[in-house]
Amino acid sequence: MEFGQPSFTDVEYGNRRRVSKRRWVGVIEPYYYTDTKGKRGRKAKPVETMLRMYLLQVWFSLADEGVEDAIYDSYAMRRFMGLDFVVEQVPDATTLLHFRHLLEKHKLGEALFTEQNQIFDKQGWIMRGGSIVDATIIAAPSSTKNASGARDPAMHQTKKGNQWYFGMKAHTGVDAGTGYVHTVTATAANVHDLDEAARLVRADDEVVYADAGYQGAAKRPEIIGDEDLSKVEWRIAARKGVLKTMTEHDRGVESGKASVRAKVKNLNLLHVLFASANWLMRARAVALSG
Repeated sequence: MEFGQPSFTDVEYGNRRRVSKRRWVGVIEPYYYTDTKGKRGRKAKPVETMLRMYLLQVWFSLADEGVEDAIYDSYAMRRFMGLDFVVEQVPDATTLLHFRHLLEKHKLGEALFTEQNQIFDKQGWIMRGGSIVDATIIAAPSSTKNASGARDPAMHQTKKGNQWYFGMKAHTGVDAGTGYVHTVTATAANVHDLDEAARLVRADDEVVYADAGYQGAAKRPEIIGDEDLSKVEWRIAARKGVLKTMTEHDRGVESGKASVRAKVKNLNLLHVLFASANWLMRARAVALSG
């Protein structure tokens, strides 16, 4: 799951837009100032400052202490944060930790993702009619523990090809026409892709593209029994062994399916990551068209 290294010109696009910035900050504000009201210590940092710091952490996969140090070392990051070291310092790692826990507690990553999708839909940037569904294993150290000292139940072991992985799995539904992610779910890594397929398809989708791991999706009871999903045309890639026996025409059809699917390659973080990726793709599309 790689989106390429974003430039700060790219990532600033979504945050400079008044509508997106105002709505994202507005989603967090009621929870932020309620949770920090009446607590002793320094005055709470502005929501936008903390949100920008958290976004840097997500985009560059940094620990709480790591992003604090990186902002001190990087002029581009300080500029993105809007910090003037003459009058203020970078929020410390503990402050970011509390902010991150607040987002997780109130599922605000999902709320930010929903707001972003609503903006895209209202602006007419979503094409509708077709989706791509996919799943990506997010590996974690096998020693991952929860607060009780046991293995995190959200993590599990699974085998893909000839290799074993331990971790979780991100399931995504993507607008086939634009490549924007519209749905994200997360499960333990051993949950089969088919078990989440129905949750990734929109009610108005007419066709769904998927890799060979989704063979049999159209026959699943939760899909057959749904008035909207039962009408979807499932275009599932053939398994590798079958491709060798296909005619040239059939291989061309499979190649077409693959070209559409190629647009896709802890849940709170995933929602923020994919919302950011959508803004990044939109910024680059505007840059290319301009």
